[in-house]
Amino acid sequence: MINEIVIIGLGAGDLDQLPLGVYKLLKKSSMCYVRTIEHPVIRELQSEGIAFESFDAVYEKHDGFSEVYEEISDILLDKAENESVLYAVPGHPMVAEKTVQLLLEKGEEKGIKITVSGGQSFLDALFQSVKIDPIEGFQLLDGTALKMEQIHIEQHMIIGQVYDAYVASDVKLTLMEKLPDDHEVFIVTAAGSKEEAVRKTVLYELDRHLELNNLTSVYVPPVKEEEKKFREFSKLKQIIARLRGPGGCPWDQKQTHESLKTYLIEEVYELIDAIDSDDVEAMIGELGDVLLQVMLHAQIGEDEGMFSIEDVIEEVSSKMVRRHPHVFGDVEVNGVEDVLANWQDIKEAEKESAPKTNSLLDDVGKALPNLIRANEYQRRAANAGFDWDQVSEAWDKVKEEVQEVEAELYVANNRERIKDELGDLFFALVNVTRFYGIQAEEAVHAANQKFYRRFSYIEECVARDNKQFADYSLAELDRYWNEAKSKGL
Repeated sequence: MINEIVIIGLGAGDLDQLPLGVYKLLKKSSMCYVRTIEHPVIRELQSEGIAFESFDAVYEKHDGFSEVYEEISDILLDKAENESVLYAVPGHPMVAEKTVQLLLEKGEEKGIKITVSGGQSFLDALFQSVKIDPIEGFQLLDGTALKMEQIHIEQHMIIGQVYDAYVASDVKLTLMEKLPDDHEVFIVTAAGSKEEAVRKTVLYELDRHLELNNLTSVYVPPVKEEEKKFREFSKLKQIIARLRGPGGCPWDQKQTHESLKTYLIEEVYELIDAIDSDDVEAMIGELGDVLLQVMLHAQIGEDEGMFSIEDVIEEVSSKMVRRHPHVFGDVEVNGVEDVLANWQDIKEAEKESAPKTNSLLDDVGKALPNLIRANEYQRRAANAGFDWDQVSEAWDKVKEEVQEVEAELYVANNRERIKDELGDLFFALVNVTRFYGIQAEEAVHAANQKFYRRFSYIEECVARDNKQFADYSLAELDRYWNEAKSKGL
């Protein structure tokens, strides 16, 4: 005979909520195991002579709820090896009961039959207590394992298993990552029973109510105010769709991938300025502007029926998981060098499965700034084995190119040849920067910023003297330049 574990629900509050079938099972049983003895209906059933054995002691042994649930399920499965077991949980067994899910998973592996015999969920009573219609959209979340990414602030939210102030504090802090501190919430205990209590409070005071217990849930009403939704990615997507849609903005409606290219480049460089200035507020704004460009391109793709922002997110998520097997898989690495080597190997494998091109350089973006493109060409050539052995050799090439530029400047004086030789010189200089892991584009950008600061200082000095630039010799202006330099500008 195969032993089984029969799981029943004790309802949300008192004996009046207990289904008749569950009551009969309890009356026939000599012993019933319960996850916790702290439930109002148990006191009433004990008075009728029904014996219970709880797992409250298991809670004291562990720091986390997951370990508690694992041990409870293992104990019950061990007992079921020798006898049939009756196990009771608060509410309904299939609503917010991790031990039940573990028993269903492990029972099949061990060949032990698991039977769920019902009970009354706390949800129906809670919907009535806080007067909401779940068809408007709601979430049921576990207070002991709440993550910010789970939260949808435009839906009704019910957070169960808010046992005590510690869980309530974790719930509060997680909710405050997405909701205003003073957002209205409701603490609901023993919904639908004679002991029902519904208390309204503000989010930042959620963990200050010491009467929390294992029958407590938190109801979070949806956010209605539009400006409070601005932190949500879904809201940004709605805004961009509105701008591009009927009745939207004429400028946004006429944009194409081609017309937006210049704006994307400008926004990226403005972000680089903010990073170089270590200006956090500016970084937030400029990152937002870059994200706006991404969203506009994605919306154009969706309007044309070609792709959506979800396709973009899926592509980058898939790539990050695929190229980080040391994080998402079982590959072991020892330091950054191993990570970079693995990354390159994975990229090469991806190329082998991709349509063949004629050159290793073909997939370097043709629209990249040319200093960046030069760096990419040289890096790929170096990976193939075409590279100097030492940086000194690359520097000798720079000196050689300087001589060739000088020859054109002072001998032939041919403009096209000068341009050609200067291009060779810039390319050779990129080779040197690459040896030191310096992006040439960033180095020139930094030089531009430095020139801006120092020339601005000269302008300030000229204005202070109530003069014009033409009133100064180059040597005098150069003195101001050196002053700026000495000031660290």
